[in-house]
Amino acid sequence: MQEPECYEKYPARIVIVSSMVSLLIWGMGAIILLRFGILWVAGYILFILLLEFRLLSGHCVDCYYYGKTCAFGKGRLSALFFARGSPEKFSSMTITGKDIVPDFLVFIIPVLAGILLLIQEFTWTVLLLIVALLLLGFFGTALVRGQLACRYCKQKERGCPAAQLFDTAKK
Repeated sequence: MQEPECYEKYPARIVIVSSMVSLLIWGMGAIILLRFGILWVAGYILFILLLEFRLLSGHCVDCYYYGKTCAFGKGRLSALFFARGSPEKFSSMTITGKDIVPDFLVFIIPVLAGILLLIQEFTWTVLLLIVALLLLGFFGTALVRGQLACRYCKQKERGCPAAQLFDTAKK
């Protein structure tokens, strides 16, 4: 089967869908953590901001899509705040499972907090938020990456550590 053509610039619809998945996860996580207090939400938002800073300053600067519209819109965002890095560095990076743990914690922490809330007092709202977080965190993210982002990515052709980590065909 022929590989789909890569995008030089991702269409706005893909950027919007990709961004909405993240924003929904963050928003639902914040709603759950708000039941523990505003300081928990502030810590959660700070954690997300640190992860985004790490991504934009440490990975996006080296990506093919630096200054361009990638599937997540972060190539252009990175170019607004950070100097261009080295594309060779991106291609030679190695990512392991432990490198992606912080990204999973963005939805796992609120899920665990929600489970604690359910143990204290069952509410349908919290249960639905937990289910939605799990669906978006695992399946939504996988759908975005597999069908919308990585599938059409030029960086994958040049060498992408995430593609190497998740490519089950090579394992």
